[in-house]
Amino acid sequence: MSEKTAFRGVRALGEGYRAGEFTPLDVAEAALARLDRLEPALNAFADRMRDQVLADAALRSRQLRSGEDFGPLHGVLVAIKDLIDVEGVPTGYGSRVRKPVPAKADAELVGRLRRAGAVLFGKTNLLEYAYGVAHPDVGQTNNPHDPGRTSGGSSGGSAAAVAAGIVPLAIGTDTGGTIRIPAAYCGIVGLKPSFGLVPTDGVFPLSWSLDHAGPLARAVEDAVLALACLAETPMTIDAPPLSGLRLGVIRDHLDAPVVTPDVAGCVRKSLGLLEARGARLIDFAIPDLARANRELVKVLLPEAALVHRELYTENAAGYAAGTRSQIEAGFAAKAVDYLLAQRYRAALGAVVEASFAEVDVLVSPSVPFVAPAEDPEFIEDADDGEILASGLANMTGHPSLSLPCGMSEGLPVGLQLTGRLGQDARLLSVARTVEGALHAYRPPVDRP
Repeated sequence: MSEKTAFRGVRALGEGYRAGEFTPLDVAEAALARLDRLEPALNAFADRMRDQVLADAALRSRQLRSGEDFGPLHGVLVAIKDLIDVEGVPTGYGSRVRKPVPAKADAELVGRLRRAGAVLFGKTNLLEYAYGVAHPDVGQTNNPHDPGRTSGGSSGGSAAAVAAGIVPLAIGTDTGGTIRIPAAYCGIVGLKPSFGLVPTDGVFPLSWSLDHAGPLARAVEDAVLALACLAETPMTIDAPPLSGLRLGVIRDHLDAPVVTPDVAGCVRKSLGLLEARGARLIDFAIPDLARANRELVKVLLPEAALVHRELYTENAAGYAAGTRSQIEAGFAAKAVDYLLAQRYRAALGAVVEASFAEVDVLVSPSVPFVAPAEDPEFIEDADDGEILASGLANMTGHPSLSLPCGMSEGLPVGLQLTGRLGQDARLLSVARTVEGALHAYRPPVDRP
């Protein structure tokens, strides 16, 4: 089979399966061979699940031959972030606090993938407990576009697996941008759905009121198919014309000093192309937006500390030093700061929701810069660092995605679109139109 299926999307794979061009087993064997060739340079996988992958892919192949077809994801490979439980497979969390033990049951979203006929393809590496620090025993996941750069976090393994053509879909989690940031760094689509749309039962929490789970893919269409499965909700999207589409450009994000000139230039060029084809660019200001990420940290720190209280007592030395210090900072957090932050986010959410009377989507650079050599500090640079634009939608719960909008320094740049709460299909419809207009996706240079 060689690797002719490596970069095919979900629909193209399904067409090949049903036309008899290849089988899910053929694709799984080719993907495992590709994974063997690209690892350990990427460091994207914690557990390859080889035997289970082959067994499940063989089953999906037999089912199709017998006329049993579960739909668009039947036989499609999906990688799972290693803080999401897969029955019988150890969950490692990117940590050394506890020895990984096999999960007793699937996370709810994993069960939904199985019922849709997907083939679970390995557990992907992550920053420790999704808390912004790579454990030194695990290391960061490297970027398929340049292995000397990070793929981002905390869902970096999932992003790298998709960007490198190993799998067409992967699942990540997003608490402050941690699906969208690695998607931007790796030049793919990363979707944080509306809060609560995708269940997080069986997903180890970082901050329960900020956590989301969602798909990473190489195209908006594939993200739509994945979200329909994960949410168990029909997901019909259209392709609205660019003419008259109202894009609310958040100038506090685009014009922030931390945004590099090349990234800002790339985003402005993309917005100019959209405007030339009929989109309306509306400069948009959100009152008191500068506080968003500071207040996010005040929510995250105490919630994460409570989640980790038992683990910290059991084996504090098992954490990476940076993770441990963040947990300790959470123990010292003031209750009044947490409550004021929650009050702020309620007001912020109302303001953002009201903005959609004036615009169809809000637009920002996904990340202020291209992939750096190492993952930046998550907490310390919250105000004007990596999560400059992404933290907003975690605070408010609005659906938000990153899609490629060009290249800078030979590395991808992401454009972030944020939509009305609960209207994920509308956001994805607009994203597909923008994606089609920009034609910005570029596969990484294939490296052995």
